[in-house]
Parts: sequence; C-alpha cells; structure tokens
Amino acid sequence: MTTCVLVTGAGGFAAGHLFTYLRSIPDLSLFGTARHAVAEGQPGTSIRVGDLRDHGFVDRLIREVRPDVVLHLAAQSSVDAAWRDPSATLLNNTACQSNLLDAIDSHARDARVLVAGSADEYGLVAPNEVPITESQPLRPINPYAISKIAQDMMALQSYLGRGLAVVRVRPFNHTGPGQRPDFVASAFARQVASAELGLQPPVIRVGNLDARRDFSDVRDVVRAHWLAATRGQPGEVYNIASGSDVRISELLDRLRAMARCPVAVETDPERMRPSDVPILRGDATRLREATGWRPEIPLDKTLSDLLDYWRGQLARRPS
Repeated sequence: MTTCVLVTGAGGFAAGHLFTYLRSIPDLSLFGTARHAVAEGQPGTSIRVGDLRDHGFVDRLIREVRPDVVLHLAAQSSVDAAWRDPSATLLNNTACQSNLLDAIDSHARDARVLVAGSADEYGLVAPNEVPITESQPLRPINPYAISKIAQDMMALQSYLGRGLAVVRVRPFNHTGPGQRPDFVASAFARQVASAELGLQPPVIRVGNLDARRDFSDVRDVVRAHWLAATRGQPGEVYNIASGSDVRISELLDRLRAMARCPVAVETDPERMRPSDVPILRGDATRLREATGWRPEIPLDKTLSDLLDYWRGQLARRPS
C-alpha cells in the first residue's frame, strides 16, 4: 500500500535533503509545495507551486492530494531577516501553518502531521539548565523565535482542540551541503572556498564567535523528521539534537584547518546580532526513546561536505 507524503517548503535546504531520504523508502508517493518553481526539480516528486498564505490554494491542495503524512517545513527561517522585519516573519509563519492545519482538519483528518519548530524557542538559557530538555521554559530573545513558538502552540492546539495527529519537533542547529550562506557554518565555508579560488582576499569576516551551539548534520535531522512524524506520539514535542555543543570559534577553526590556503579572521560589526544566546545544547532522549533515532554523521564530515559544496558552487560561476 502506497503512503502519500506531502512536504511543504520543497525549495528549502532541509526539504531537499528530506526528499532525498524519502526516495530511499519504498511505497511512498511524494508531493511538495514551493512558493516558486524549484529550479533543479525533485525527481519522482510532484511539486505544487503556490503560496501557503493563500487559503484557497492550500485547501485545494489538501483536498486533491489527501496526504497520509504531512511534514511542514515551510517558513521564513532566517533570524537576521526576522530582526529586519519581525511582523512579516510572524505573519508568514503563522498564516501558512494556520491555513495548512485548517485544510487538514477539513480534508485529511487521519493524516499524521509534523510541525518543525526550532531550538531558538528556548531562548535565554542559564548554564545550569543545559542540556536543554523539552520541559525547559521558553524565553525567546529574537522575533524568529516568537514566530516558531506561535507555530508550536498552534500545532499543540490542533491536537488538543481538533484531535489532529500533530507531532512537534525543535531542531537545534543543523548544517550541511546546500545551506544558504546567511547561516554561520555555511557563511564560513563559503568564504573559505571563495578565498581558495581567489574570489576574495584570504580573510573570513565573522560575528560573535563566543556562542556555543549544538550542531547536527541536516541529513541526520531530516531522518529524525520522518521518524518523529511516523513513530512519534501525537501531541508530543521532541528535541532534535546531537547532545554536544561547540564554540563558534572552534567551528571556524575546523573549517580553516580544511582550507587549501591560509585564511585570517576579521570581526565584522554588521554580523553581530542585537542579542544572542550564549549556549544551546539539546537533550534528544525523548526522541531516541520514541523512535530509536541517533545522529550518525560526525561534525567534521558535515563541514567537509559543506566546504566541498561551496567549492563546487563557486567554481562553476562565470568569471
């Protein structure tokens, strides 16, 4: 029997890796949504182009596809962009999800639904509160976190008030090939690759290097998404985390050690955020016990693949 799977945000970083993973699972019929045509396409996947903020589009989509599993990844996911326009981020992320849950309630009530939140929801965390469990109080310190908390609570309300089989996840930092350069690891890797190719001076411009973050490989994270969606307990929330943290300066040092030429470091005031959380390290025990998930890809492998991705991307650019 074929299982119909719908992934929102098909043009996004995580969704691209999720589709790659899902294509390895037999008997799945794959659908995706994207606001614009996905340039490279998704082989074996039917992509529906439209805006999730458009209630009519979403209602028609769910009525036609009748998904068995929905993985809702679509969102404005940049903290920097959220600082620049907080209201647009909040409206986008809540309107898209509200329309999706309304349509599922109307046309696919038996579907299992995953809503992707963020570890940013936890916000300001004291040293004695690490590692962070799902019962940690939410103390958001940026507008993006507010939007993800709103999505989180909407998802919980849909379970409690509507009886939908919604599972929530809070992924901690994740990176890997294909990530946009406005995220820290990808920003560093792109600059290293650019310096190697002589496209910029051999200097990496950086923001706050003191923060500590829990990094996972995106390929491990999307596997966790699927397991949480299909094996998690509806109404529950799960951290997706490696359980280890690394200082951003160490992340940079690892990438510099992989560089094919010496690269210096220079602080860029424009890369400093108005506020930043000193440490985020997650406890994924609940997810592991529910689904058996564990991270498998070492950080150095992730960073090496990310750097190779940028080498390839930049080398193909016209001179």
